[in-house]
Amino acid sequence: MTPKTPAELVAMRESGKMLATVLGILKNTDHEGKTPKELALLARQELKNLGGSPTFLGFEGFPDVICISVNDQVQHAIPNDVPLEKGDVVNFDFGVTYKGMITDSGTTIVVGGNPTKDQKRLLDGTESALYAAIDKLKAGVKVGDISATIEAVLKKYRLGIVRELVGHGVGHELHDDPEIPNYGRAGTGPILKAGYTIAIEPITTLGKADIYQEKDGWTLRTWDGSASAQFEHTILVTDSGCEILTQI
Repeated sequence: MTPKTPAELVAMRESGKMLATVLGILKNTDHEGKTPKELALLARQELKNLGGSPTFLGFEGFPDVICISVNDQVQHAIPNDVPLEKGDVVNFDFGVTYKGMITDSGTTIVVGGNPTKDQKRLLDGTESALYAAIDKLKAGVKVGDISATIEAVLKKYRLGIVRELVGHGVGHELHDDPEIPNYGRAGTGPILKAGYTIAIEPITTLGKADIYQEKDGWTLRTWDGSASAQFEHTILVTDSGCEILTQI
């Protein structure tokens, strides 16, 4: 990865603003009775209105604009026609391209807004791990420092940590170096430099962390049927800290 130029950062800020706007619409809509496919169409239309392009569409053959994963679907799920029900855990994972620059972000909600105690632990712990890592981020920090911070928070919340999926560099490509696991040892790994743009994304389960891939070649599920969550931001590393690019 190379530091982004001022012009590239302008494009990434615009991309991130579009992405945050669409995720905000998806998060605050009435989900009950709607299908993931209907919500994907909403995301497609809203992004088109804003002037961005959906990064995921066609990426390595992915057939839709957004990943919408429900309950024990861990990530990468293709939006389907099964209506959402009150109490479902739903993850929206979205990417936006604008003027050749990419941002990547995700959020998780509970349909109906009334999570159980365990669902609340799942969402609160995963999101808290993301922001703890962001608080740690600045030029000179090593990837292992970020990974260890995430792992410590997730263990505090007694969540399973999915090891097959990791954060990553982002900008010119959807997935760039360095990889940023959600577990690790402080003081190890590549050094993050000012101008780097990275996606940090804790990915968790309420049970065991073991996952498998469905026959569609995309959808991942927990082996034990436990619910999963993901929260993600694209972030610019600076000398004094960082700037979240996918947050309004």
